[in-house]
Amino acid sequence: MKNVFFYLLLFPLFTLAQKQIATKAENISPLLIGAEIPNAKIQKTDSTFVNVHDLTSKKKTVLVVYRGGWCPYCNQHLRNVATVEDEILKLGYQILAVSPDAPKKLTHTLDKIELKYTLLSDSEGNLLKNLGITFEAPLVYKPLISSSSNKKNKEFLPVASLFVIDEANKIVFEYIAPDYKHRISEKLLLAVLKNL
Repeated sequence: MKNVFFYLLLFPLFTLAQKQIATKAENISPLLIGAEIPNAKIQKTDSTFVNVHDLTSKKKTVLVVYRGGWCPYCNQHLRNVATVEDEILKLGYQILAVSPDAPKKLTHTLDKIELKYTLLSDSEGNLLKNLGITFEAPLVYKPLISSSSNKKNKEFLPVASLFVIDEANKIVFEYIAPDYKHRISEKLLLAVLKNL
């Protein structure tokens, strides 16, 4: 009986751990529309820590989640979002982009792509895991993600995603595609923002 009680007590912890890093991209369990974005600690490009809600409570937010500055599909998507940045800002939104890259790597990405919006680091997965969009990285990626994260992340990749968050930190729209080659187009993004 003691063993059954012990298992029942720990079962929620096991299921929580399983939800945080899926075995593959198709098995993720993302937060749903209406859920509150987690108030996790992430880093700015200068390596200082900031709580997510300190950034998202100020203004409606377009949150882009990308795999890393090493990913050409991610870099193209970041560029595409940048082409409509002025229109997004006019609609009253800010743009934040987060990846497991270390702060120093974010600076390289900013320089390479010449972005004006904010890039953030979540090398330990404090936000990404709690969004329910991380999965175990295939072996071929593990040395790359370890290097890009300053050896803080040796296990996970996020599914490239885009969340729209209101000032109450609630998710009002999300675009999540397990195939990393598929991203929301800037045209569709603008149409969504205009209709929210």
